[in-house]
Amino acid sequence: MDLRRRGTALGPRLRDRVAYAVRPGWARSVMIRRVASGVLVAVAVVVEVGGQRATTDAPVLVAAHDLLPGQAITGTDLRELRFPVELVPDGALRLRADGEAHTVTGPVRTGEVVTESRLLSPRLPMQLTGRADARLVPIRLADDTVASLLRAGDVVDVLNAQAQILAGGAIVALVPTTAAATPTRNTTTPPILLAMTESAAHRVAGAGLDAALAVVLH
Repeated sequence: MDLRRRGTALGPRLRDRVAYAVRPGWARSVMIRRVASGVLVAVAVVVEVGGQRATTDAPVLVAAHDLLPGQAITGTDLRELRFPVELVPDGALRLRADGEAHTVTGPVRTGEVVTESRLLSPRLPMQLTGRADARLVPIRLADDTVASLLRAGDVVDVLNAQAQILAGGAIVALVPTTAAATPTRNTTTPPILLAMTESAAHRVAGAGLDAALAVVLH
């Protein structure tokens, strides 16, 4: 009799059984809410990162294939890619209309970002020389084979037949592909374009009317 009473006293009561039965569901509910909160936080982070990426990327135009000096750009020569804003160079082309019908001043490799400094434009002389009064002057060289040695960006001095310096520190802006190939002596080749100050440009242009000129590379 005492054992039965002791077992009854030690056995779980009804309310304990009810509480035990209810508790697992409450624990699961808490766990579900925590998991849901974690998922929402993760989704918010992904959306935020994606939004930042979308706002920090910018469309730019790159060369669809190798472009050569003197080549006039058409719509098929450029294609659009997206770059992080901090990696986009100054003067990068954003619209196809900004590049079409312009002439390439130097070789541009496939996938390279096309910038204004690679194209003939009214801004090119200032970009090359850093002077607002800079001008572009076409000249023909006394020795056509020298043109094959020149590349866009080279610094040269321009001399006349009397070895007088007409322009010092001129910048080569454009060497046409036919001139940059391997011409033979005394063959007719397109002129090269040099960027220089306004006063020097006038001297060089005037001297070039009567005779071919020579250049000395720095």
